[in-house]
Amino acid sequence: MSSTFLSGKAVLAGVMGWPISHSKSPRLHGFWLREHAIDGTYVPLAVQPEKIEQALRALPVLGFRGCNLTIPHKELAMKIVDHIDPLAHRVGAVNTIIVRDDQTLEGLNTDVFGFSENLTRAGFSFDQQNSSATVLGAGGVARAIVVALQDMGLKDIRIVNRNIERAQALADSLRVEGGSFHVYGWEACNQALESAVLVVNSTSLGMVGQPTLEIDLSPLAKGAWVTDAVYAPLETDLLKQAQVKGYRTVDGLGMLLHQARPGFRAWFGVMPEITPQLRDHVLGTK
Repeated sequence: MSSTFLSGKAVLAGVMGWPISHSKSPRLHGFWLREHAIDGTYVPLAVQPEKIEQALRALPVLGFRGCNLTIPHKELAMKIVDHIDPLAHRVGAVNTIIVRDDQTLEGLNTDVFGFSENLTRAGFSFDQQNSSATVLGAGGVARAIVVALQDMGLKDIRIVNRNIERAQALADSLRVEGGSFHVYGWEACNQALESAVLVVNSTSLGMVGQPTLEIDLSPLAKGAWVTDAVYAPLETDLLKQAQVKGYRTVDGLGMLLHQARPGFRAWFGVMPEITPQLRDHVLGTK
């Protein structure tokens, strides 16, 4: 969605993915552009995987300040950009591209910021000396979440995945950064949840059109937190179960909204905030 203040000097940014029609990013950034009366636009860019290098190299040629990347481009871009932020190196994926003044491309990962900001703004806190977090899944989203948990100071991170080799590979690649990792197959999920202060679903289970996430949250610590990377539906079955059991919950929409803020600041010069009006707009409820 374009700003109503668009001119020949408009600042350009967008989001690349394949497919891209499902992305809420244009709606999100369009809201901020109008809110701050910025002469700029943010557009969806449908780019096939084999064309991603051509598309990224075209950004400075076309006058773009940068773009976001979504599936399947986040890992592919690591081999293309000229500069990679250290945090993106740790995650192994880039989701934000900035065109520098010298026309080179810088790759960032703001998913870590998005996850941690979503949790901390909701009030999440824990005992630094005695804290365990359980992450369900071992894909790209899980990787960013695990890095965020490390940086937040969680000492014991448990990764649960149907493919235990993939979970082990994730743990091994990040173990050098500090903290303790334990890997579990899906059949040992209850053990992985024992006394955990936080559980995060990073899988697509529970999403509209996907199978339900079947899990028993009873082993969690009293007063534990439960969050879901899924935001369609906004209140997943996992969050509903957590609320019934008295656990505190955080929905997944906030991660999407917060991860967009650093990119918007880099391209358009304003660090935007998350408001109830923005949430309603992105969800299409208003």
